[in-house]
Amino acid sequence: MGSVKRTSQRAVRIWLFVCAAFVYAILVVGGVTRLTHSGLSIAEWQPLVGAVPPLSDHDWAVLFEKYQATPEYRLVNSGMALAGFKQIFWWEYAHRLMARLAGFVFLLPLLWFAWSGKVSGNLTRRLAILFVLGGLQGALGWYMVASGLVDDPHVSPLRLAGHLGLALLIIGTMLWTAWDLGAADAPRGRVPALACATVAAVFLMAIAGALVAGTRAGYAYNTFPLMNGAFVPPGLLQISPWYLNFRDNITTIQFTHRAIAWALIGLVAALWGWIRRSVPAPTARVESNWMLAALVLQIGLGISTLLSGVALPLAAAHQAGAVLLFAAVLWTAHALSVQRAVSANLTSRPFRTARSPASRDQRTMRQV
Repeated sequence: MGSVKRTSQRAVRIWLFVCAAFVYAILVVGGVTRLTHSGLSIAEWQPLVGAVPPLSDHDWAVLFEKYQATPEYRLVNSGMALAGFKQIFWWEYAHRLMARLAGFVFLLPLLWFAWSGKVSGNLTRRLAILFVLGGLQGALGWYMVASGLVDDPHVSPLRLAGHLGLALLIIGTMLWTAWDLGAADAPRGRVPALACATVAAVFLMAIAGALVAGTRAGYAYNTFPLMNGAFVPPGLLQISPWYLNFRDNITTIQFTHRAIAWALIGLVAALWGWIRRSVPAPTARVESNWMLAALVLQIGLGISTLLSGVALPLAAAHQAGAVLLFAAVLWTAHALSVQRAVSANLTSRPFRTARSPASRDQRTMRQV
């Protein structure tokens, strides 16, 4: 990563943490937008003009007329009054407005940091790539919404999963870059394979959760730990070819989400225990404690959401908890990369202690 002056590290790190929090807030509002079935209320994508909300009765009438031409209105909300439309409109509008603001919150300080020389080299390129990813995220969001404006009044589950996955990638890159700046003077080692596997499992579990949400598979089996009275329910992989089950078979989709969660419990427990046994420095232990707490919270929210029949507050909290768990596991992995390097340096150098009187006497006799 490129150089950054020590006096500027704090400002850049705070800015990145603020940006990550902003993206997190957008993701939470996006989850509520989906759960309230508000995502298809704005039937066009206007990145600039769309930032201005309707200001008159005529503006509202135009927007409502466009919504009335969508499949969702015709097949789901036929007869909805303007008052009901306004309720779903504001959720989607807030989600899009926050995304637009996030672009300015990221871009304007980035231009200032680059112009003033506070960032340079690879760091500038990494931050520029992050801005491009943010633009792609907006385009992907519209690509997702557009899938529900043709015939089927539901967005594509695959596009929904891609939208969430890119959001996690953006948040993770922001946080990792900020942590890198905080450990700029520390030696860096490779992230342990177990930590990499745990990060990957959390990411996959979140993607599987998006598929559950996109197919509404969470409404199918509202019991735990059994599904329809069995750990492995009937109906798995009954669609041919087999890979379509992970997109179209709600039994397979929910079972996959649960299976990854069970595997993640084992991975987090193994990583937490390994850190306690094998990592000498205390820093990674703090992060791993947060990781364990985030997992317990997320599992509890997931079970509660399921048993409640996907109650909106619990479902929204469950999506928000997935991001917190991802951040906590990523934080642990980053801390381990620093601690492993420190440990390697300690073991590669002679371990120096105060010489005992006997050793000093032996050295004196050899000199004589």
